[in-house]
Amino acid sequence: MKFEIPILLKDIVAMISQPVKLIGNSEISVTGINEIHSIEAGDLTFVDNNKYYNRVLKSAAGTILIDKEIEAPESKTLLIVKDPLCAYTEVMNHFIHFNPQQEMIHPFAQIGERTIIQPGVFVGENVVIGKNCLIHANVSIYADTIIGDNVIIHSGSVLGADAFYFQRRKEGWVKLESCGRTLVGNNVEIGCGVYIDRGVSGDTVIGDGCKLDNIIQIGHDTRIGTRCLIGSQSAIAGCTVIGDDCRIWAKCSINKDLHLANGTTLLAHTAINKSVEKPNQILFGIPADESHRKWREIVGVKMLPELMKEFAQLKKEVAELKEKSV
Repeated sequence: MKFEIPILLKDIVAMISQPVKLIGNSEISVTGINEIHSIEAGDLTFVDNNKYYNRVLKSAAGTILIDKEIEAPESKTLLIVKDPLCAYTEVMNHFIHFNPQQEMIHPFAQIGERTIIQPGVFVGENVVIGKNCLIHANVSIYADTIIGDNVIIHSGSVLGADAFYFQRRKEGWVKLESCGRTLVGNNVEIGCGVYIDRGVSGDTVIGDGCKLDNIIQIGHDTRIGTRCLIGSQSAIAGCTVIGDDCRIWAKCSINKDLHLANGTTLLAHTAINKSVEKPNQILFGIPADESHRKWREIVGVKMLPELMKEFAQLKKEVAELKEKSV
């Protein structure tokens, strides 16, 4: 999330209730706030996990909330705090303002020419909908959602709900509030019961020409390229990047923070737990593998009972031969 104007670091520190130790340049300004997957130059971010220290310290972030005292890398300022997530959330909450809405369609929503809004559609604050769109009954479009031209959204879909982003603590779950946007490109069709979460601090993006079937979950900050096809009951976790011209068939699962190369095809009932770097592959199975190899594996598994019988018989015959040779 970019600020409307840069904010002095001292003003950022004043938003934090914990003791803060500053290492680095105290005179800089902060131009935005983003978590690890969406960092841009001048941003404030946080890190509290050994897995991500190096990644954050080498990122474009200008200011980093961190829970251990180290030397500040060149051109970066560190804010040492006991609980970076809570400090980050305190800063973020200064820029998140939920305004209760009485109207079904916000009076300042921008709706393009020849766009049809059916009864029961909710349109929130700062929403922009392009030209020639058709929004069917009972769709909910949360605040800060931008929809392109020639888009069809079918009944019961929800665009822009909060990210599913929680951190476990002794006292329960701490929520990282969402202040990002949801962006839908041109010529997109979204089926019934599709749920697209907004970005935590960046954008969730559905590219031009994508077609989404019914009952699909797309997590926060995920970016889907152009002309992708996604089948029913598929789930894509947060911060995943899917290339152009990908086909994801029914009941597929894609883990968080992964990348799928252009032209990837996932056959139905496939689960992805690592990035796919080679383009135009056809993958299948749990865990996913090249489809022909996976089918051969399945055939091999089916043959195991008979092979085990044959093995037992051979083992018995070998034992008998040994007895005879003694």
